[in-house]
Amino acid sequence: MELGFYTFADIASTSQTEEKISPAQRLRNLIEEIELADQLGLDVFGVGEHHRPEYAVSTPAVVLATAAERTKKIRLTSAVTVLSSDDPVRVFQSFATLDLLSGGRAEIMAGRGSFIESFPLFGYDLDDYEELFAEKLDLLLRLRQEEHVTWTGKHRPALDGLGVYPRPLQEPLPVWVAVGGTPASVVRAGTLGLPLALAIIGGEPARFAPLIKLYRDAARRAGHDASTLPVGINSHGYIADTSQAARDEHSQYYIPMMNKLAVERRWPRMGRREYDSACSPRGALVVGSPEEVIDKILAQHAIFGHHRFLMQASVGAMPHRQILHAIELFGTKVAPVIRRETGSPSTPALPLVDTHP
Repeated sequence: MELGFYTFADIASTSQTEEKISPAQRLRNLIEEIELADQLGLDVFGVGEHHRPEYAVSTPAVVLATAAERTKKIRLTSAVTVLSSDDPVRVFQSFATLDLLSGGRAEIMAGRGSFIESFPLFGYDLDDYEELFAEKLDLLLRLRQEEHVTWTGKHRPALDGLGVYPRPLQEPLPVWVAVGGTPASVVRAGTLGLPLALAIIGGEPARFAPLIKLYRDAARRAGHDASTLPVGINSHGYIADTSQAARDEHSQYYIPMMNKLAVERRWPRMGRREYDSACSPRGALVVGSPEEVIDKILAQHAIFGHHRFLMQASVGAMPHRQILHAIELFGTKVAPVIRRETGSPSTPALPLVDTHP
């Protein structure tokens, strides 16, 4: 199993005692986090695209290109690219450039986005939400297959045999489809034969098993070998030395941020009781000591048989030193056991940087 982290680079303070971190400092911290994950031999680091004041990253490819120069082996992916409100030609060019700079380590995780701010920002109508993603994904896949593309759609000017450059090192450039639990999105990914990244941030993970079956069934019906299509699980989580420390440190940032989003989305509010329930063996949060995190990842692997697990540890403006320590524990304590138990190859870690400045 491939293991790693993803982040939205939160900058909004949810603590009464801490000031809001500047975007400049958060981005510098993020590069250090990606560098540490690479040194520890983790497989993947993802950066999400948002257009809100709470988050520092609106252009993941720029951040990942900076990280490419500070890393050696780790794969660098968006998590996600909001393809519906972007131009597939520019997305392809940006990530092809990242692929060249990184020596073939770039990936695109394409999604419709968990927020809608990008649609009015770039002049798109939310009434076209579904149609935009389907059309732009079609073009993106054509761009990675053909150097000269002839294509016609409804929401973007046509291409008539035009070349799109630069071309990436990887052929084809990896494109994952990120979904949050919508069956139609799962079926689309399977039908197209694309890797699936499923976000599980609430409820019981076992209840998502039918979606994975639906994905693999759709892939088989479309003539793809479902056994070769990667499935990734993306979850909120955090690791500390002990279970109590993990919950205490994480909850003070996580609960206020989730309650802020709950107001916008009309979700139920979260208190410490609900939080602790989500941290239980059947809950969605992968939070705890290294041993607890190992048990939860392996329990989910028994359900899904997935190929990749990514943890989002910085929901809320978690202090940088705590994120670094969580990455350290993941790389040194959790990853070796998960790889051994799932038959994954071990990646030797490079010398550590100081994770306790």
